[in-house]
Amino acid sequence: MSTNQIETEQPSQYRHLEKMSVNEILTSINTEDKSVATAVEKALPQIELLVNVVVEKIEAGGRLFYIGAGTSGRLAIVDASECPPTFGVASDLVTAIIAGGEKAITKAVEFAEDNEEQGWKDLQQNRVSVNDFVIGISASGTTPYVSKALQECINHSIVTGCIVCNANSNIAATVHFPIEIMTGPEVITGSTRMKAGTAQKMVLNMISTAVMIKLGRVEDNKMINMQLTNNKLIARGVKMIMERLGISNYEEAEKLLALHGNVKKTLEIFSGK
Repeated sequence: MSTNQIETEQPSQYRHLEKMSVNEILTSINTEDKSVATAVEKALPQIELLVNVVVEKIEAGGRLFYIGAGTSGRLAIVDASECPPTFGVASDLVTAIIAGGEKAITKAVEFAEDNEEQGWKDLQQNRVSVNDFVIGISASGTTPYVSKALQECINHSIVTGCIVCNANSNIAATVHFPIEIMTGPEVITGSTRMKAGTAQKMVLNMISTAVMIKLGRVEDNKMINMQLTNNKLIARGVKMIMERLGISNYEEAEKLLALHGNVKKTLEIFSGK
């Protein structure tokens, strides 16, 4: 697919940005951002199909992989890295892989996204298997690093999905469960860290959150499996215990939480489960 056919590479609808006032620039960006949620909404049926299969895979002992380059890869790392502290799962249950490795998290690695062979090698280094689900993330839907990795997954009978922001992309045509979010041209032509990146972040949030809820990592609307890694989270956990167990004394609930080290475990013990 040439850049002439890629919607996210089409010219911006806004001209002479350098001549705009700050208010005009911000208003233009905000106007475009308002369209992202609507674009995501149109893809909800695709997201639902993917989530259901990811849940099945993890329940059967598999893992979830994200793979991307540049902004897409960084967004994937943000989402994956937040699953253990938020939901109390193992650090490798959701794994994000970025073209160029750890260095690419903070700095651009030249031509990393064009390396067709490295994506599959990186997945192999993380022991990807037929038990797992791999989601490729690419705004254009053409990134070689991601595209070839997904094709190799399919060649090895690994179930695949994608999050792309263009119609009729080769990546979406390749995978089992495509998610296509049509965000259109960016305010700055081709700058897919903007609307496309926002859409990818929203969908990643949906996938990981819905999966974890269906896996029982959330109760009611509470993060009962969260890791108690700072004072704010400890206070949140104490409040949950006070509410659920009818304890009015903060220090008493705090001691119970400290003793058992986890909100869910504390509630199970004192609820007789």
